[in-house]
Amino acid sequence: MLLYLDDEKEAALRLAAAADVPAACIERHRFPDGELKLRLPAQLPERTMLYRSLDNPNEKLVELLIAAQTARTLGARHLDLVAPYLAYMRQDMAFTPGEAVSQRVVGRFLAGLFDAIVTVDPHLHRIDRLEEAAPGVQSVVLVGALPLSDHIVRQRPGALLVGPDAESAQWVRAAAERHHLDYVICTKVRRGDRDVAVDLPPARVAGRSAVILDDMASTGHTLAAAARLLRAAGATSIDAAVTHALFTPQALGMLQAEGIGQVWSTDCIAHTSNAVQMAPVLAQALRSITPAGTPGA
Repeated sequence: MLLYLDDEKEAALRLAAAADVPAACIERHRFPDGELKLRLPAQLPERTMLYRSLDNPNEKLVELLIAAQTARTLGARHLDLVAPYLAYMRQDMAFTPGEAVSQRVVGRFLAGLFDAIVTVDPHLHRIDRLEEAAPGVQSVVLVGALPLSDHIVRQRPGALLVGPDAESAQWVRAAAERHHLDYVICTKVRRGDRDVAVDLPPARVAGRSAVILDDMASTGHTLAAAARLLRAAGATSIDAAVTHALFTPQALGMLQAEGIGQVWSTDCIAHTSNAVQMAPVLAQALRSITPAGTPGA
C-alpha cells in the first residue's frame, strides 16, 4: 500500500497507479496550538510505502516521524520512503566551528524510520552514495535529467544543453549522451544567494536552440546569469529544465525577463512548470527494492 497526505494526492495516485498498488490518504488534523494529529489506515500490509516530497521540509519531517512509527504498530514490517525531493542534503560539512552538518543529522533520522529510500537527484557534493548519509537503508537514487531530456528533444530537437555550473555536469552529460546532443558546462562563482557570476566557455552557440539544464532552481539567478551569456552569444532560443522546481514566487517572472522562453520541471515538487511525470521511474525503483526478510535480501 502507498500512503500519502492530501496535499500530494495527485502525484501519489499517479505513482500508485504506475506501481499497481492501492493508495490511502493519511488524515491530518491541526490543533489550535499547531500540533498535528495523523490517522493512518487501521491495518497496513507488511510492505508499506509512504510518499512525501520534502520541499518545505520542517513540518514534513515531524509528519514522517509520527507516521512511520505509527505504521510499524499497524502491521508494516518493511517501510519505504518515496521522497522525490530529499531536503537537507546540501549542508554536508561544518564550514565554521559549531555548525550543524544537517545532511548527516537528517540522513540518520530517516534511516531510523525507514528500511528503504527512493529519491531523485539528492544534492550530494562530498559523498558518492546516499547510504553514506543514511546508513543501513536500501536506497535508489534516480536521475531526473534523463526523463527531462526526453521532453527536451521533443520540444527542441537538436538543442544545445547547457550546464550552469560544474555541479550540473553529471546530469547534463548523462542527458546529452542519452540523445547524442552537444553540451557545454559553465563555471559559476556564487557570492550570495542572489549574487551569482557565470562564465560561458567557448562554444558554438550562435543560431542554436539552447536549454539550460540543472538539478534544482530556487531564486533562478544562476539560470538567469547563464541565459544572459547565451543571448549575448547568439542563441536563437533559450529554455530551462530543472528536476526540482523550488522556485520563489518572483523567479519565473525574472527568468522570462532574461529571455528564457519555457521552463520545464519534473513533478518531484508540484509547480506550474511541471512538464515531466516521474511516476513510471519511481514505480520501477520500488519494484527493484528487496524487502527485508525475503529471499535475496
